[in-house]
Amino acid sequence: MPSSSQAESEQAFRPSPTQLFKLIIPSALGILVFFVPLSIDDRRTILLDHFVIGLRALMGSGVTLYALVLVVAGALYPLWSGRWRASRTETVLTLFKLIGAGVAIMAVSGWGPAALFAPDMLPFLFDKLVISVGLIVPVGAIFLALLINYGLMEGVGVLCQPLMRPIWRTPGRSAIDAVASFVGSYSIGLLITNRVYLAGRYSAREAAIIATGFSTVSATFMIIVAKTLDLMAMWNLYFWLTLLITFIVSAISVRLPPLAGMDDRKADGEAEVPRGQRLRRAWHESLMAADRAPRLGSSVITNLKEGLLMTISILPSILSVGLLGLLLAKYTPVFAWLGMIFYPVIALFGIDEARQLSQAVASGLAEMFLPALLTADASLPARFTAGVVSVSSILFFSASIPCILSTRIPLSIGQIVVIWLIRTLLSLVLALPAALMVAAIVA
Repeated sequence: MPSSSQAESEQAFRPSPTQLFKLIIPSALGILVFFVPLSIDDRRTILLDHFVIGLRALMGSGVTLYALVLVVAGALYPLWSGRWRASRTETVLTLFKLIGAGVAIMAVSGWGPAALFAPDMLPFLFDKLVISVGLIVPVGAIFLALLINYGLMEGVGVLCQPLMRPIWRTPGRSAIDAVASFVGSYSIGLLITNRVYLAGRYSAREAAIIATGFSTVSATFMIIVAKTLDLMAMWNLYFWLTLLITFIVSAISVRLPPLAGMDDRKADGEAEVPRGQRLRRAWHESLMAADRAPRLGSSVITNLKEGLLMTISILPSILSVGLLGLLLAKYTPVFAWLGMIFYPVIALFGIDEARQLSQAVASGLAEMFLPALLTADASLPARFTAGVVSVSSILFFSASIPCILSTRIPLSIGQIVVIWLIRTLLSLVLALPAALMVAAIVA
């Protein structure tokens, strides 16, 4: 329960016009940029996508060199910072990043085995994924400041508190982690989760639930998936259905092993908001966050720096692991074998490309973009399903799994793979009927 002085301060608080401006204007602009589709030059998509399209056109052929510089910088950064020594996981990741830099040089120079330059291999990966991510993550990070730093996230967190414990078995404060992941990135969400866990405010089970159930890729990454799968015309439908399915899957998976059997001893409690005061508390927390927020220019610069660091950290491994995944998918039966686990579920719903989709979904364990790359030419139900499952599965070896293993959250690789399998099966069961419904609506 909040103290009487806290309740009195909330009651007495009267926002100034400046505070209202700092809360409402940036938050409204953030919502406009990320969630309101607009038609420009006969293309209907969200404003952020229009910005990226315009920037790419402005850069022309220079965008290829820009992407190459980011990949090489990302490969060298762990060596320069010494981070490659931090753990065995970091050493392996650094090796993959160096391989990614070599692959990027091959892509730009045209040198290398002819098999890599088939239209659906390295050229497709570099143009559709590496360049797109290299542009949209830094640009998206600039506008994410509007959603993250000016009170909207805090208000959403307070409003979500009554849902967290009964549905996902986590404290109300975990709503902030969930929102941070979707509007920021899984790395931001995991950073928050690890800090709170080490501070003793999450149990081991709660931290594991949040890390594997909420820390998915951000809205900006979802745009890349939607663009690859030609789903931008239905962006809001795709985004909100994916968010809903992701959190439904999380609510089910927390009640299954291995998460259900983890240590759930509490380190501390959490104050509850008195009945009838939740909206007031959410409004108060939002205003206080807006009041504490840095100046917009400073916030934008900070977010741009973090966005660029995130971009160079993920591009090399996406390129190396992504190309490895494409090679395995094209020349080996690895994902076909793994996909047999999912084939009966997909075939049950009558999807024409059931075998292709099952293989694509299985490839998501290596890299979350692979399902989109492998189903880019499929029918709408298959593309929509791949787009949803690639996000709602959450766990993949090119980024999110190493990030989890680098935290102090007590999860093993075996447990993480089992959780991925459970999440993927549940995601398919929910995404397939949703995709068929979307296809019927569009038709």
